[in-house]
Amino acid sequence: MKGRTVVVTGGRGGLGEAVVAAFTARGANVLVPPREVRFDDEAAVAAYYAALPSLWASIHVVGGFAMGSLTSTTLEQFEQQWRTNVVTCFLACREAVRVMQKAGGGRIVNVAARAALTTPPGMSAYVAAKAGITGFTQSIAAEVVTDGILVNAVLPGIIDTAANRAAMPGADFASWATPAAIAQSILFLASPENTATGGALVPVYGRS
Repeated sequence: MKGRTVVVTGGRGGLGEAVVAAFTARGANVLVPPREVRFDDEAAVAAYYAALPSLWASIHVVGGFAMGSLTSTTLEQFEQQWRTNVVTCFLACREAVRVMQKAGGGRIVNVAARAALTTPPGMSAYVAAKAGITGFTQSIAAEVVTDGILVNAVLPGIIDTAANRAAMPGADFASWATPAAIAQSILFLASPENTATGGALVPVYGRS
């Protein structure tokens, strides 16, 4: 990855920081968009990517989580999950592809969630949003593969973060995947060593 430019959206969160560290350790030029670039703002995202001098990989960690029964979830809450997860992913992917098509290729990795496949109760808005990312990832992967762009998604289960430990003090923390372990999976998918994997939904569940 030495000398290759990599954008990491959401690079200041628990998983995002691990992703930044993994790519930096491999010599990549890692860019974390400033907080004022809101990734659900079409103009802001377009301007950010258009100003990049080059781009090899774009990693989309930004997102959000919310629980709530179907009957307690408002339309505003549902739409917020969609905008926070799917709209941010769509805009970043679209603009990254525009840059990569001009450059002759690249790598994109989206972050969905295990819940998109297991569809647990009590979080329907979140599940719908993360499932949207999985379908979107596979669709655009098929669309841009001939441009030399490989698009994949990782699907974490519960991530071993301080916040999750505090929220679930009785859980088996050792069974959860660490941010560093998930970052290594993302690193491979976004590396030049990945020459064949596209449209994959990669489970990164740990031992849970």
